Amino acid sequence: MVNQIKSLKKRTIAIVVIASLAVIIPIMYLIHNSSTAIAAPLITKDPNLKADLVFQGLSNPTSMAFLGQNDILVLEKDQGTVQRIVNGNMLAQPILSANVATEGERGMLGIAIAKHTTANGNTFVFLYYTESNGSGSPLGNRVYRYELIDDKLINPKLILNLPATPGPFHDGGKVLIGPDKNVYAVIGDLLYHRTEAQNIASGGPPDLTSGIIRVTQEGNPVPNSPLGNTYPLNLYYAYGIRNSFGMDFDPVTGKLWDTENGPNYGDETNLVEPGFNSGWAQVQGIWTPKGAIENENAGLLNLHPSNLVDFGGKGKYKAPEFIWFQTVAPTALKFLNSTKLGKQYQNDMFVGDYNNGNLYHFKLSQNRTALALNGTLSNKIAYTPQDSQPVIFGTGFDGGITDLQVGPDGYLYVLTYAGSIYRIIPSSITSS
Repeated sequence: MVNQIKSLKKRTIAIVVIASLAVIIPIMYLIHNSSTAIAAPLITKDPNLKADLVFQGLSNPTSMAFLGQNDILVLEKDQGTVQRIVNGNMLAQPILSANVATEGERGMLGIAIAKHTTANGNTFVFLYYTESNGSGSPLGNRVYRYELIDDKLINPKLILNLPATPGPFHDGGKVLIGPDKNVYAVIGDLLYHRTEAQNIASGGPPDLTSGIIRVTQEGNPVPNSPLGNTYPLNLYYAYGIRNSFGMDFDPVTGKLWDTENGPNYGDETNLVEPGFNSGWAQVQGIWTPKGAIENENAGLLNLHPSNLVDFGGKGKYKAPEFIWFQTVAPTALKFLNSTKLGKQYQNDMFVGDYNNGNLYHFKLSQNRTALALNGTLSNKIAYTPQDSQPVIFGTGFDGGITDLQVGPDGYLYVLTYAGSIYRIIPSSITSS
């Protein structure tokens, strides 16, 4: 469907463009004729696996979730639509069309499906999107809970009302249901916004930006919040996040991990303990930011930052578990809780990137609180693209990867911004 995408440029002159450098959904991409053939991605690290095309023809998809076997819900960013794909065919009409603001990274962004059903047997579907007033201006980044009935999402209930300005970048947008059955949503700093949640002590109190925000499925605060019991701190699970497009819970330990986007440097993968402080805007990767407004360049090493906001000692900073010094724009992060690709991959971490269309594979340490890295990556940093080679699992995912999910069949599914869904399967299996 999509032949090529205009390359994302991380280094520009204009500040507004700089602000969108590590973004996942830049507005300058050109989508070409859908009839153009797509070269198949390659699973470069394992000749026994291949990427099988499941579906193509989506428009700017950002996230997906499985309702069941061969039954996928997919979000389209600028259209504000939720599409349903059953047995490789998309329904004639979206199951939801919402008014969304679409400038920059705003739009229809994140989806999660509860693992239980309501009393009347209807499934809960949670959506994160930038709601519009109908004329394109944002009302806010909202998380709504819907019920799926007769191929329609109905009965919306507002679960989270998050800011959308200044923006229009760094809205985050991923949402998931944790092992505790609570709802987790990630939001960035909305570009130049600065509060205590961005580690600026003089910036004023947190306002539900730069954090992983947690509520119950009814939208209520979860008791015993790690950072405090007063609003809005009682909704924060983590803070100090510049922007994020991926998070998942380790199926073995139940611990949360995320990916985070830096400006011109310092993309991260983090272990997110309760009360985690990721350090932005005082530290990105392990460097002090420097430069105009957006702190777009890496300054001096800052291994032990001392100027962070810790909310009375409750917030805990920890350096990233992996860093790409040259930005790749990491997106989805997913643990493969399956043996369908081989027992050697069971419960390993997979990460997608947007800039290169690469799929990364990480094994975890024995206690699963770090990544098992060695050789040139033993310092946890890939300084150059060549340094990343040991952890690159697959390449050529058209338009960049926006989501990863494990299907009910146990295989890893890959969503690309160019509009395709792939399934990673053994080479011996006949393609769809």
